[in-house]
This record gives sequence, structure tokens and C-alpha cells, in this order.
Amino acid sequence: MSPHSPENSEYADFIEATRASYDAIALAYTDRFPDWPADSHPLDRSLVTAFAELARERIPAPVADLGSGPGSVTAHLNALGIPVFGVDLSPRMVALARRAHPELRFHVGSMTSLDLPDETLGGIIALYSVIHIPTEHLAATFAEFHRVLVPGGHVLLGFQSGGPDGDEEHLHLAERFGHEISLDYYWRTPEAVAAHLAKADLPTQARVLREPVDEETRPRAFVLARKQS
Repeated sequence: MSPHSPENSEYADFIEATRASYDAIALAYTDRFPDWPADSHPLDRSLVTAFAELARERIPAPVADLGSGPGSVTAHLNALGIPVFGVDLSPRMVALARRAHPELRFHVGSMTSLDLPDETLGGIIALYSVIHIPTEHLAATFAEFHRVLVPGGHVLLGFQSGGPDGDEEHLHLAERFGHEISLDYYWRTPEAVAAHLAKADLPTQARVLREPVDEETRPRAFVLARKQS
């Protein structure tokens, strides 16, 4: 049985819990994080800009923003001249993104099982969304990334880093923004994520780790990988 088959109740439960949780907090989340470029760290923006330059080499193949949320990262890439669309598990998030950015495309879907033909995308960006993927589903998720990327396409992942000892850390939240949810977070080091990407034949091109600033409590990690030509 495929780990992504509907009969796999454990897989279906984690997908549904994540979807329902983000549906519940969609409006509050968008109010809290309304404008990613303006609210982001300059280093984070520079890495996204570098990713856009790499993705430009694969035009007309588009970029997919996976876990696109309110759509501000999608809109930023579009402003940089990149053909891009957003995919999010939460229908309410997608509705808010479409309302804020009606000129762009946003779809309901899961990064774990993309409704796209093979070798369709020139790039994949996923900022603070792979943190919800259980470790046992990372291999299949990154294999899906490999399937839909054109040869030479890049992946940029952004996430809160795990502890310095390299062990994965797990947190379950039952409440956020005053709403009842059931949301799991998995914090991993950039080295651990790079190892999972390598197993999917997506070798790492760069790893960046920056210290937390302002209200952040964890280091921010970025991993850039590339599908071999």
C-alpha cells in the first residue's frame, strides 16, 4: 500500500488535521503575517531573490509555492518576474490568497501528492510548511518534488531549525490564536533535511542557518537543493 493512499488512515489523519487547523486559524494567521516581504529578515528575502534568479533559468516552467498560505511569497516571486502559483492544503487560506492577489493562481492541494504531470515545475519553494510533515512521510514528499521538477530545477526550503544535537524536536499544539486546533510541528536541522533531500536525488547546493531575531525563538534554516540535469 502506498503511504499516500486514501486507505492509509495515519496519513489521512495527519493531512486532515493540518487542513482543519489552518482553516480554523486562516484569518488570524493572515492578520498576524500580512506581508511577508515587509516583515521578513533581509537575509531571508535575499535567499528568495537568489532562488528567483535560479528559477528564471527554467522559464517558461513555473514555480510552485507549496504551503502558500496568504499568498505573499507567491506575490513577491511574481513581482520578481517569475511565473508562479500557490498551493495550500487549507481551502480558507486559498480563498484569502485569491482575494488578496486576484491576478495570481492559487490551488487547494497537498505537497505530499501534487496534481501535476512529471517534470512540470522550474522550481519549488516551501517556506515554513515542511515543518508539518511527519518524518515518515518526508521521503515520499521529497520524491514527489523530484518527480514534478524539470531537470536542473531548484528547491528552496525554509524552516525553524531543530536543536544543536541534531535530534528532531516535535511539538503538538491544541490551540493557536484562540482557536482549537490539532497541529504538529517537526523541527529538524538543515543537515537532517539535506540528508532526506539527498535520498530523493535532490542534492543540496547551499545550507544557511541564522540566529533568531525579535520575537523568534528558534534559528531559521534554509536549504537549497537541485534536481540533477
